[in-house]
Amino acid sequence: MTADAVRIGERFAVTFQRTLRIPDDGRVYPLPPGLGRLPVLNVADYSARVPFSWRQGGGAFIPMYQREALWLGFHGAHWKPNAVKVAVGGFNAISGEPDDVRLRTGPQDYLVCPLQPWLDGIHSGTGSVRQFVAMPLGEGYTVEASLRGGETHGGVQITVFDPRPGRFPEQPPPPTRHTGPARAAAPAASPSPEMGLGAGGILKQRIYPDPYGIDAWDQDNFGHVLVHILNSAQFLEITGIAPPPTPIDAHVYAKHGLPWFDLYDEERGDVAPSKSLTEVKTIEQRDAERGAPQPQDSLEITAEQITKLRRGDAGEGVKDEPSLPDSSR
Repeated sequence: MTADAVRIGERFAVTFQRTLRIPDDGRVYPLPPGLGRLPVLNVADYSARVPFSWRQGGGAFIPMYQREALWLGFHGAHWKPNAVKVAVGGFNAISGEPDDVRLRTGPQDYLVCPLQPWLDGIHSGTGSVRQFVAMPLGEGYTVEASLRGGETHGGVQITVFDPRPGRFPEQPPPPTRHTGPARAAAPAASPSPEMGLGAGGILKQRIYPDPYGIDAWDQDNFGHVLVHILNSAQFLEITGIAPPPTPIDAHVYAKHGLPWFDLYDEERGDVAPSKSLTEVKTIEQRDAERGAPQPQDSLEITAEQITKLRRGDAGEGVKDEPSLPDSSR
């Protein structure tokens, strides 16, 4: 683990990018930018101070503000990819099924990375996801609460599988000028300290079908990590490290004409959405049930504000802007 990423295996890493929370108004929005990576800390380094339930499973933790959104950035080797399962609160973010350490098809419940550069939410619609938004445990706002009827896990669970020997090169090819598509960063107290992820507004994002087939992956060779989420006040109390400042408001961002992102990826296809994730209660719906609506006006985003990113084959991409780190968006 590093200060801003979780590394699993020899080639794979995942970053947790703070981002703009989009309105839950029924509209489908382009991808918002990264507003900086969240710091990642090791549970073992703070074992005497973190919640007791974390100590046995270990893993990592990140700080988030209540109702703050994030997306996951995947960093890997296009010449030797990984199969990756992502779960929130113990439920698979692609299929909606309980998390485990087996890969499945029909429907596909995993991502191929770095072919899939990012994941912004649960796969709840054709060509779209519902944004990951941090909410406290115990109030019924999380994906876990909607699917399980209770909240015991929280956080994010990530399992990474290596390919079978001989399926991909063992050494990288000669370097090329191309990098993966970059999603550039923008210019420069809860009842429970533990947080989970709820379902927010709708973003345009495909979940790519596995082009190699499930037999390409060695299901006995995997790494697994739990990534817990603390509210920002508790993060400061436990670590003594100030959390990042609250991100810029989405309406201010749009008003100033700053970029949003879209991918030319129609040829990649899309895994069919899960019925259970389609029916997950959103944060707005839960607010309405509690009599505490949190209205978010729709955003008006012009075509000129949307930066189109292009993907090539085997996870490579070409874009019009100067190169940025892979999947930083």
